[in-house]
Amino acid sequence: MPRLRVLAHQMLCPQGGEFEVRPFTRLCDALIEHGIQLEHACGKAGVCATCHVIVRAGMESLEAPLESEEDALDRVWGLTRQSRLACRVMVGNDDLLVEIPRYSVNLAREDGNR
Repeated sequence: MPRLRVLAHQMLCPQGGEFEVRPFTRLCDALIEHGIQLEHACGKAGVCATCHVIVRAGMESLEAPLESEEDALDRVWGLTRQSRLACRVMVGNDDLLVEIPRYSVNLAREDGNR
């Protein structure tokens, strides 16, 4: 099974994380399943871009983003060539290294944090 490594994020996973993921699991679901409460304000419909992640390694193993994902990514802060929406990424058979950006496009969160 592929391994998913998550770089440290001040609020969501201060120590980072590393765990195995079943192939063909949505990246967003894998993160949440392992206690990393990644935002997904649109219910994983791929339109809000609050689940923006940066795939630092393993990007070549992922399917190319659809135009609708690219359109949603146009609104994120800190867009890179490795930016993806975690709700649209299906983990393949290769390991991934993921960074969760410090800022989200979600301007209001129920818990008051940003």
